[in-house]
Amino acid sequence: MFSHIAGRYEWFDHIATFGSDFLWRVRALWELPRCFPLVVRRALDIGCGTGEFARAVAHRYPAAEVVAADFTRAMVVRASESGVERPHRSGFVRATALRLPFPDATFDLVTNGFLLRNLPSLTPAFREMRRVLRPGGVLLSLELGEPVPPLFGRLFHAYFDHVVPILGRAVGSEGPYRYLPESLRGLPSRADLVEILRDSGFPRATARLQSMGIVTAFYAEAGTIGDQSR
Repeated sequence: MFSHIAGRYEWFDHIATFGSDFLWRVRALWELPRCFPLVVRRALDIGCGTGEFARAVAHRYPAAEVVAADFTRAMVVRASESGVERPHRSGFVRATALRLPFPDATFDLVTNGFLLRNLPSLTPAFREMRRVLRPGGVLLSLELGEPVPPLFGRLFHAYFDHVVPILGRAVGSEGPYRYLPESLRGLPSRADLVEILRDSGFPRATARLQSMGIVTAFYAEAGTIGDQSR
């Protein structure tokens, strides 16, 4: 499915979100120091897609080495061709979030944007992200969520559940963009996600809302390996 939409993934998201996806990533990165002050020398973006979040990380932390990873080969190819800033300090790998090909405590920062709802199991994925983070490193997960004002929530679902698939049909990709709202329904609530993070080796975790809850930035500080409950 993601191979099918790789060529149009980036520009379709810009159109479907009215350009807000640019701001969501940048704002999440700029708010990170308010939650957890951090020196970033090495960063990993998981589920990188066409590399937009990795580019934002490279811009926010110009001295850092940035690695972008995705399970879908077509996405990794598109990301590598898109030119993450300072490519001599960036790398692209094909990898699953459930089994990352990196040693323990490799990264200071791990990011992912709109990945969580696609994972078959969150706890093993969070533990794997914790494994590759150094103690005190930070995980930043950006994900769609349920809008907070009820009226705005109804408007959001009218657009997200019905209009976005129609837009997808117009570009020959109705199936993938019908999957998008369906995937959101299986995602745990914000409070439950924070608890899952805490049980997965991130004793300090918090959630910050953007755009009245359409998007949530989850920030979680990696504890020691012994902080994992199981």
